Amino acid sequence: MSKIRDTSRSLRSRRAVRTDASLGDTAAGGGRVGRLRPSVLAARAGRSSFPLAAPTWPGSVPRPAPDPELGVHYDTAWSRRYPVRLARAMVLDNVTRPLARLVASPELRGEEGLVDLEAPVIFAANHASHIDTPLLLACLPLRFRHRTAVAAAADYFFDRRWKADAFSFLLGAIPIERTKVNRRSADLAAELLDDDWNLVIFPEGGRSPDGWAQEFRGGAAYLAARTGRPVVPVHLGGTRHILPKGGGTPRRTRTTVTFGTPLWPAEGEDARRFGSRIEAAVATLANESTTDWWTARKQAAAGTTPSLQGPDVATWRRSWALAPAPDRGGDTDVDDNRWPRKEH
Repeated sequence: MSKIRDTSRSLRSRRAVRTDASLGDTAAGGGRVGRLRPSVLAARAGRSSFPLAAPTWPGSVPRPAPDPELGVHYDTAWSRRYPVRLARAMVLDNVTRPLARLVASPELRGEEGLVDLEAPVIFAANHASHIDTPLLLACLPLRFRHRTAVAAAADYFFDRRWKADAFSFLLGAIPIERTKVNRRSADLAAELLDDDWNLVIFPEGGRSPDGWAQEFRGGAAYLAARTGRPVVPVHLGGTRHILPKGGGTPRRTRTTVTFGTPLWPAEGEDARRFGSRIEAAVATLANESTTDWWTARKQAAAGTTPSLQGPDVATWRRSWALAPAPDRGGDTDVDDNRWPRKEH
């Protein structure tokens, strides 16, 4: 009988024997004793369910997404503290402005209209190149220049930590959702205007793909109506020839920066209609760059100002109309090209 018992004990699997050993000491007859090691108790507790362990999340209930630290949620408050503003002002005045004069040779027009304008204001400009933002900041009068934030695309400039930090410092950029209306972005921009910060907005929502402007969106108009601050239309001419979208090495080009007459929303005017007025004002400034002040104003009064979106013709003709003509100095003169007009 003892042999049969010994044989059955020897036939037990190693796994069973190993399991018994892991649970504690065994008696001489193979039975377990009640005392377990502390490490075993801890392991058992770790495999236990609620309330001895953390509860599991029900599979039918979606988990809340953790708060991201980038995109529209990136906190830019640090970039508006005085030490950072002082450092940014030094970079803007001693690096950005000299480079802008060297590369873009900007000709300023209409800056006299900003002399008596009370800050804060919203600068709404066309957008054709990455050079647009530093060029516009460099051309702003001193009393606007060092207290201006730039509305930048959250999905492009704030998608990486190093980019968010760099553009917040260098440009005073704040993240703006450009594909849809975002309350956080709108509230932040409105708070800055209420705190006497000026704001640069590119209503197109991104750089022009072919040199002709895209349809303006209503962000600048909405903020003006919400805060009661004026919108200054701005036309940047020739910047695409310095660094177009998808371009490589920048090249020197003469540019124009034209400031228009400040605009306020009329009583009862909605953001869409006011946004159309802003786009028309920028189109008039663009027309002024290719004609003259008087002609541009006559065409604006007659409603015949050429569209910022360009002529509705073949692609090659649209490109030809934007092609620069070299001047005697070897740079690019953006004012020499004219869209051919019909002879009478």
